Amino acid sequence: MRRLRRQTGSGAAALLLLLGLVTACSSSTDDAGASCTVSPNGTPVTSGLPSGSNSTNLAEHPELATGYRTGMKPVRTSGFAVSTANPVATEAACKVLRDGGTAADALIVAQTVLNLVEPQATGIGGGAFLMYYDATTKTVDAYDGRETAPAAATEDYLRYVSATDHTAPQPKPQASGRSIGVPGVLRLLELAHNEHGKQAWRDLFSPAISLADNGFQISPRMASQIAASAPDLARDDNARGYFLNADGSPKQAGSTLTDPALAKTFSAIASDGPNAFYTGAIAADIVDAATTSSGGRTPSLISTADLSGYQAKKRTAVCSPYRGHEICGMPNPSSGGITVESTLGILSNFDLASMKPTGLDGDSDAARNGGVPTAAAVHLIAEAERLAYADRDKYIADTDFVPLPGNSPQTLLDPNYLKQRASLIDPNHSMGTAKAGDLGPVPLGNAPQQPEHGTSQISIVDKYGNAASMTTTVESAFGSFHLVDGFLLNNQLTDFSMQPVDKDNVPIANRIDPGKRPRSSMAPTLVFDRNPDGSRGPLSHVTGSPGGAVIIQFVVKTLVAMLDWGLNPQQAVSMIDFGASNTPITGVGGEHPAVNIADGGSHDALVQGLRALGDQVSVDAQSSGLSALVRDGNGWIGGADPRREGAVLGGPR
Repeated sequence: MRRLRRQTGSGAAALLLLLGLVTACSSSTDDAGASCTVSPNGTPVTSGLPSGSNSTNLAEHPELATGYRTGMKPVRTSGFAVSTANPVATEAACKVLRDGGTAADALIVAQTVLNLVEPQATGIGGGAFLMYYDATTKTVDAYDGRETAPAAATEDYLRYVSATDHTAPQPKPQASGRSIGVPGVLRLLELAHNEHGKQAWRDLFSPAISLADNGFQISPRMASQIAASAPDLARDDNARGYFLNADGSPKQAGSTLTDPALAKTFSAIASDGPNAFYTGAIAADIVDAATTSSGGRTPSLISTADLSGYQAKKRTAVCSPYRGHEICGMPNPSSGGITVESTLGILSNFDLASMKPTGLDGDSDAARNGGVPTAAAVHLIAEAERLAYADRDKYIADTDFVPLPGNSPQTLLDPNYLKQRASLIDPNHSMGTAKAGDLGPVPLGNAPQQPEHGTSQISIVDKYGNAASMTTTVESAFGSFHLVDGFLLNNQLTDFSMQPVDKDNVPIANRIDPGKRPRSSMAPTLVFDRNPDGSRGPLSHVTGSPGGAVIIQFVVKTLVAMLDWGLNPQQAVSMIDFGASNTPITGVGGEHPAVNIADGGSHDALVQGLRALGDQVSVDAQSSGLSALVRDGNGWIGGADPRREGAVLGGPR
């Protein structure tokens, strides 16, 4: 019997969010034959959040947890498929694909529409990482649009106002100008579109311009985050005027927003390309907004030269084998690809297939929700993640500044090294906290994991066989709360270590330097079959998630569910969120209907099984935003995370 959940606070907001998605959309078939209108999927349940679910621990709880849609079914498409974190953005991107656009074209539409309907998570004032598969050349490209620190940044930029004033940036690092990095997502989209686009650049901004001019409704999830962030938004005149009412109260779900300032910005970028953003009036406005001291905020030291000099980069994808597949992810400065693949490489030494979740039989809501993973499997996966995070925290940063051990990701992904790491796992007892592996004399200190916050995920396959997985972010909810020309500026620099050295005065890999890119956990992922000779075969899976530092855990859970346990993509993303960073705490997502959160999980079989193995277990609600697309013959099967507003659309089948 499904237990009833208490409806309080953000749980009530979650119910509204999910009801809004279910009731606002109806099915229709487009004249061109493709359905690009979101249909109902799943039944909303209140989240019944346990105490502390949306605590100040932003590393583990980066955004408001806003409920769950139980019983979601996978979406089967032919020809093309797209999933984004918001149905409005999914519909807009679907129409581009329907009309012959490529995945690179649809990315631009999805990103610009998300800037309007999900500004708490993403926008052109932020950055992104993109994994792109070109079906013609059969190549995998990794695009780095991560923000950079200004040229004037010092090693104490984030912890002190100045060399003579050793107070912290005000009102807090996130909301100060010091958190703002040089935005990168537009240069990334430009680079990807130049190489893989088909439709005209300027035309791809039309859906967002129309939406900004004509207005759109605030979704319940966005409204919940506005309410939670209202005091910070109120410090910025532009943000206060846009997100709050005249009396200072937060604008409510269902309210209509227009954004003429962003329509003007998008029109300029559509006509003149990203140079309209990185130079000229918009660039000057960005600098003015970032360097203001209004509202008691410590100003940024960003300059127009920082903006005009920004470059997106193409990097070599990190790929490694797993269970007859090839997993390809982002390299540095994201730690996502290496850490996901390190975890999987460790797990390849265990028979996870024999530890399949229970409750998968039939077509019940419980089965559609991914069943219940066993304590033995969750324990092994969490232990592998602890080991992988330990290496991540010590060794991984922007390789343009700090080289990896052996100058290659493969040092951390070497099968013999990972087998040695796997031998440290006791199937019967948790290690609590792992130590980084010994990779020889590496002059790097140990640093605590920096909190990472809100993001958004876009997964696309076009009718030509090209695929894109892009994770995009302004960092915390609403970034730095600085709104300029209709868009929010990021607070990405808070992903750097605040301390430049460790307790032994050894430099930390992820310390801040001028022009450096902060380490990330974003893990957009492409999966391929492997041919009998070991070479790369056809594309099989596209996935990724928002979720701050826990992104790695969300993606690992989903890959194991699909590749080891044979779950369909909807079951895989719907399944209980679980995992661990390098702390004694293993998370088990309490928003899932199968988790009994009463008395801190003391009556839940999975939680109690983990505690018997020495795991400290948190049942705080999770806010993953996973999407997964899986090849199915000539078509695709897609799954969207029931914890957010996302949806999958594509060609009819």
